[in-house]
Amino acid sequence: MASRITCRILPLLKTSNVSQLTFHRTTTSASAYDLQHKNPFAKKVIAIPKAEYGGRHSVTMLPGGGIGPELMNYVREVFRYAGVPVDFEECPIDPQSDGNEDLEYAITSIRRNGVGLKGNIETRSLSRGILSRNVALRNELDLFVNVIHCKSYPGVKSRHQNIDVMLIRQNTEGEYAMLEHESVPGVVESMKIVTAENSERVIRYAFDYAVKHGRKKVTTIHKANIMKLSDGLFLETSKRVAKDYSGIEHDHMIIDNCCMQLVSNPHQFDVMVMTNLYGTIVSNVLCGLIGGAGLISGRNYGDHYAVFEPGTRNTGTAIAGKNIANPVSMLNAAVDMLDHLGHSKHASLISQAIDKTINEDHVHTPDLGGQATSIDVVQTIVKHIQDLTKDKNWSLN
Repeated sequence: MASRITCRILPLLKTSNVSQLTFHRTTTSASAYDLQHKNPFAKKVIAIPKAEYGGRHSVTMLPGGGIGPELMNYVREVFRYAGVPVDFEECPIDPQSDGNEDLEYAITSIRRNGVGLKGNIETRSLSRGILSRNVALRNELDLFVNVIHCKSYPGVKSRHQNIDVMLIRQNTEGEYAMLEHESVPGVVESMKIVTAENSERVIRYAFDYAVKHGRKKVTTIHKANIMKLSDGLFLETSKRVAKDYSGIEHDHMIIDNCCMQLVSNPHQFDVMVMTNLYGTIVSNVLCGLIGGAGLISGRNYGDHYAVFEPGTRNTGTAIAGKNIANPVSMLNAAVDMLDHLGHSKHASLISQAIDKTINEDHVHTPDLGGQATSIDVVQTIVKHIQDLTKDKNWSLN
């Protein structure tokens, strides 16, 4: 096998506060890089110039598994009609692979481009040496926060209307630390990692978001009544940080009660902040209340990189290739990506076309109770893009 240049991120030296980044040549994938979670206090990423050529951004595309590849084709089609100045560097990852070479290349690509758009990446190998690609990608790029805006679509029938909740999730620790071992035959231990530093990072992000966007309340979700040390640390950090934001109300709620409250009265929540696993649970509950997995996008941010994806991170393998997958969540992720890159006009154009398709035309795929195909939705969005750009008052300049 031909060798590939990859980068190894080294832990912090005791005598320095500066992360070390060195390049090496490797032919083995299992030890190609150290994972972030093994040294959770180390800041292992550095800023490099973003890939932009002649006003066009280069973005890493990770199609993932299931419906991911077909959704990415819809994104390309919509971008073509909207004239979006973005070029995709596609990095497919083989779910059957017993090596991590594809993952390494994808991470290198995102480091080079600064931004990624991804579907959910399957990891079918049962080998202990093969990492969950989704978790490894977030850890290696230090994408410490996941942000999901759970907002109702007026044109989608659901049990609750007018939901508008921001979910802020710690993205690199907790139960997703991937630190498991069999201490004796038949007894498996799994470590849940919670650090004061990363807890404060995500909690301050939540409060800063509330201040910046005119939100009134932050609710910390936890299980500190049982996990008194790990969740207790997260909760106490929340209470301490809240004192620095006198204009923002702060309360907290146990995760099981939170799920009941979400389905009975979701309007009591404004901004929610939580650890990793609880974020998975709550995001799926909230997206289910709004209309399912096909509508809402998710944003993953670190200090230097950003990756955008559908909010519930489902592969949709059971409906792949059937022309019934809802393309809206991936298109909304692409809109978030354009806003992040500064292409606000193009983002607004596509967003308006999506809203008209869902709320005014009621072109809904089966997951929303409709009969439309994936292509029907995309073609309607494209039609609205064409109509909007014909308007004399509309300009992308």
